[in-house]
Amino acid sequence: MRPGTTPTVTPFLRTAAAYAWRLLIVGVLVYSLFAVLGRFHEIGVALFLGLVITALLRPVADVVARGLPRPAAVALTLLGSIAFVLGVLTLVGEAVAGERTTLVREFREGVGRIEDWLERPPFRMDPGALSDLQAKAGEFVSSHRSTLVSEALSGAGHVVAVLTTLALALFSAVFFVHSGDRQWAWFQEQLPRSVRDRVAVGGRAAWRTFTGYTHGIVLVAAANAVLVGLALWLLGVPLAVPLALLEFLAAFVPLIGSPVALAVAAVVALASQGPVVAAIVIALIVVMGQIEGHLLHPLVMSWAVRLHPLVVAVSVIAGSIAAGIVGAVVAVPLVSVVWSVHTALRKARGAAAEELTAKE
Repeated sequence: MRPGTTPTVTPFLRTAAAYAWRLLIVGVLVYSLFAVLGRFHEIGVALFLGLVITALLRPVADVVARGLPRPAAVALTLLGSIAFVLGVLTLVGEAVAGERTTLVREFREGVGRIEDWLERPPFRMDPGALSDLQAKAGEFVSSHRSTLVSEALSGAGHVVAVLTTLALALFSAVFFVHSGDRQWAWFQEQLPRSVRDRVAVGGRAAWRTFTGYTHGIVLVAAANAVLVGLALWLLGVPLAVPLALLEFLAAFVPLIGSPVALAVAAVVALASQGPVVAAIVIALIVVMGQIEGHLLHPLVMSWAVRLHPLVVAVSVIAGSIAAGIVGAVVAVPLVSVVWSVHTALRKARGAAAEELTAKE
């Protein structure tokens, strides 16, 4: 390079640098938000669940309100939803209770089959290794019984915290479904006039994206659960209904939730049906990943902000580091909402600038 000349930057390096600082900002933003929410995670989780319930039930309540007074429509919608959830949990509990005896017998036989399988080539494991492992596990439980009991008792406190969070979520959802628009209007009136328009634009974009993401992820999770439950039932894997419910819940954690749930199903299949069926379930993990990534998400999530897979991965990891499993669930919708608000405000500024230029 000659003295006095300006060094040139290749387009590839310029593009890579532009994406790099954007990803860093997204990661820092997600981590900072969840670090703050981590100190008040029960309240944050309750309000988030309240917004999720509102996004799902507000359209139903609006339809019911056409024939009933608004308070009665909200009460009927919430009570019907609670009855539906309790009915599903009852169905799962009956399925587990009905298959408990058979499942225990199949698991005992399955453990024996797994031991025989590991003793044969190519593993050639020592026949006494698994027996020693079971004996050590029993000794560990016996020697740490008091610790395990204390952990179980402390877990009761967590159950109370979970129930309190759910109660606050339902309490918040009642007001959000009934008069969330009026509450938002009141909040806007408390702001300075100079920022009300921008807050209104950002709020509309945030709620549109959040409801779109919520509806989309619920549909994706339901489709995953139906496909997995049907496949497990056809393969003869026990507890197909509870495993399908586990798949439904795990689908709310993008990228990693569904494979983890299917891995649990593969373990159940291995113990109850043998390695061939377990291998089929593992193949199902790959197929479900392709269906979810290339069909369900692009088709169902088209009305929400579609983030790059790398941004989704960074958001999930940052959320899980900052707030555990709750952070992993909340991270993607949070980043989607933030990005949609940024995009909406940028478009609004551009439209205002064009209008001002046209007047001049």
